[in-house]
Amino acid sequence: MAMKLKVAISASFLHVIFFLSGVQALGINYGQIGNDLPSPDKAVVLLKALRVSKTRIYDTNPQILSALANTGIEVIVTVENNMLATLMDPQQALEWVQTHISPYYPATKITGIAVGNEVFTDDDTSLSTQVVPAMVSIHQALVQLGMDSFVKVSSPSSLGVLASSYPPSSGSFTPQITPIMTQFLQFLMATGAPFWINAYPYFAYKDSPSKISLDYALMNSNPGYVDPYTNLRYDNMLYAQVDAVIFAMSKLGFGGLEVRVSETGWPSKGDSDEAGATVENAAMYNRNLFRRQLLGSEGTPLRPKYRLEVYLFALFNEDMKPGPTSERNYGIYRPDGTLCYNVGISTLSSSTDPATSSSSSSPASILLTSSAASLTKETKIGLQSALACCIFVHWLQLCMRRYM
Repeated sequence: MAMKLKVAISASFLHVIFFLSGVQALGINYGQIGNDLPSPDKAVVLLKALRVSKTRIYDTNPQILSALANTGIEVIVTVENNMLATLMDPQQALEWVQTHISPYYPATKITGIAVGNEVFTDDDTSLSTQVVPAMVSIHQALVQLGMDSFVKVSSPSSLGVLASSYPPSSGSFTPQITPIMTQFLQFLMATGAPFWINAYPYFAYKDSPSKISLDYALMNSNPGYVDPYTNLRYDNMLYAQVDAVIFAMSKLGFGGLEVRVSETGWPSKGDSDEAGATVENAAMYNRNLFRRQLLGSEGTPLRPKYRLEVYLFALFNEDMKPGPTSERNYGIYRPDGTLCYNVGISTLSSSTDPATSSSSSSPASILLTSSAASLTKETKIGLQSALACCIFVHWLQLCMRRYM
C-alpha cells in the first residue's frame, strides 16, 4: 500500500512539474541594431516581465551574457556570418569557445550556438560551404571542454531553402543546396541538435494578400485547410511552414530531427507596399502565439505530441536596421521600455484596467496573461493551485521518507 502511494505521489509530482515548466515555452529574439536601446540589465528586466525562459542574441555580447547570469533564462548565441571561414580551423574554434562561451557558462545558461544566420540563402554563396566545417570545429571544441551535452550547435535557415512548401507534404529543399543540406542534416542527427527555421507567415501574406487568408496567417479562428495528400488539417500558416520543413528533411532521410522556430513575428508598421504591417495585426499574431504557448505543449498537425519551440522576433524595435520600414518595427517594446501594443500583457496596478492596457504600461508591473480576462483568471488560479500542490506533494514525500 505504501509503495503504491509513493509511486502515485511521484507521478503527481512529475505531472505538476511538467505543467509548471510547460507554461514557459516561448523564447524572444533580442536584437541590438539600434542606437537608443536599453542597457542589457534593463533588457533582462523586460524579459523577466514577459515571463519568457529563453532568448536568442545575434552575437556573443559580453554585457548581455553577464546580465543573463543566474537569471535562469536560456540563451542561444550567434557566430556572425563573417566569422565562419575563420572558425573552420579547429584551433580557432577552440579559442573562440574559450573566449566567448567558457567565461560565462554555466552561470549564464547558454544552450545553443547559432553558426551564422540564413547562410544557405545568403548572397555570399561561400557561406554555405563554410557552415558545416565551422559547426564541426565548434562542436569538437565543446566536446574537448565538456560542454557538448548542454550546448548544441546548429544554424538557422530561412524558408528560402525550400523549393516547395504548399501543401506541407510537398515540402522539399531546393536542388542547388541539397548536397550541402544533406551534410548539414547529418551533423544535426549525429550531435542531437535541432533544425532551426526562421518562419514568417507575414512575408507570405504581404506577397499575396488577395490569395492568403489574413486570419489563417494571424492564427485567428478560420476554416483552415486540409493537405490533400496527408489529410492533416492546418488552422494556421506557421505550423504548415514547419511541417513543410519536416517533410523536406524526411525526403532526405532525416525525418526524425526536431524542428524549432528560431524566428517568427509580425511588424507593427510598414511601407505603403507592405500589406498587413499594422499594429492591430502585430498584436493579434503575437498574442495568439503567446496564447498557444501559454496553454500547453502544442505541436504541429504532423507532430501533435511534440511541443513546438518558438522564438518570437523581437524584443525591441531596432531603428538602425536597413531595408523597408517593417524591418525596424518588429519589436514588442519600444527602446524606452514601453509596449508597442498589448500582446496579452496587462498591468497589475489596481488603477489600470487590463482590458484597456495601453502601450505605456510600466515594465516593472506587467504580467503575461491571455488575451481574455477569463483566461487570465483561470491561468493565475491554475498556476497558484499547481504550485500549492507541488509544495504539498514534496512535503508529503519527505514525511513518507521519514516514517517508511
